[in-house]
Amino acid sequence: MTIREARPDERGVLLDLWRRSVRATHRFLTAEDIESLLPIVRDQALPALELWVVCAEDGAIAGFMGLAGSSVEALFIDPAFVRRGAGRLCLEHARRLKGPLTVDVNEQNPEAVRFYQACGFTVAGRSPLDAGGRPFPLLHMRDSAPQGSV
Repeated sequence: MTIREARPDERGVLLDLWRRSVRATHRFLTAEDIESLLPIVRDQALPALELWVVCAEDGAIAGFMGLAGSSVEALFIDPAFVRRGAGRLCLEHARRLKGPLTVDVNEQNPEAVRFYQACGFTVAGRSPLDAGGRPFPLLHMRDSAPQGSV
């Protein structure tokens, strides 16, 4: 797998990947929750973030990461590529670019929490609401892995 900057014309592909990934991993969200978040992701999040895509050997986009400074604001992997190294590759790349990272993770997404813990993140705090004021608690995690490791 390789990682490269996302192109502006790929936003539709990334939005579709986001939707599939969230449906597969964010079991606490209803279909209505996901659809209500879609315009926020499309119109606010994706345009505001430094976006990177991870590609499979055939060039297919396997996932993407969005950074705001040293904060991982988005990391979504196509369900067909989960547990194949795409997420770790994204974090390795982000660490090379930004140094130690931070990330907010939905507490109700235990697989994501375990992934970040396995990649060297620790919980530094908790918020009972997400950034939009919805009742989806966030764990504020920070990078405690030695530089150069994931």
